[in-house]
Amino acid sequence: MPTSSNPPFHAALRLFSVVVIIVLIVGAGLFFAPVLVKPRWPWAVTPFNARFLGGFYTAEMVVMAALLVWNRWSPGRLVLVMAFIFTVIVSVASFINLGYFNFERNAPWLWFLVYLASVAVSGLLLWRARARPSAKGVTLTPHGAATCRWNRRSLGSMASACCCFP
Repeated sequence: MPTSSNPPFHAALRLFSVVVIIVLIVGAGLFFAPVLVKPRWPWAVTPFNARFLGGFYTAEMVVMAALLVWNRWSPGRLVLVMAFIFTVIVSVASFINLGYFNFERNAPWLWFLVYLASVAVSGLLLWRARARPSAKGVTLTPHGAATCRWNRRSLGSMASACCCFP
């Protein structure tokens, strides 16, 4: 239900979300049809990495589709921040690893276009909405808050371990 603190998305954000979903369908193909998508991917991927990346893109596609269905700023702010951070990290990692890309093909150029455009659009939308207040959320029970803290610590520890011991 739209309220002043939780308005519907601007049409530009909805259009951006549709474009992102179309791109994510291609990425999800790494999971569901790796034989078709792997030859077109911007760099060579092993079977495990193809399925791993495809699973990641499939999960992101579900979140973006849910965002279109709910069409409210409160869940959208969280998804947009996550998308912005993810695309910045992937863009930086891509620039660091330019040697893996074959720029004689179109796929790497499209890769950089899509990711840099996503950084620009999501960053601009977040910047323009920076003064918008957060929607009134639910208050967690003490048990729910403790569960969130435990999850944050355990997932943070696992992520740190993966960075330190790849």
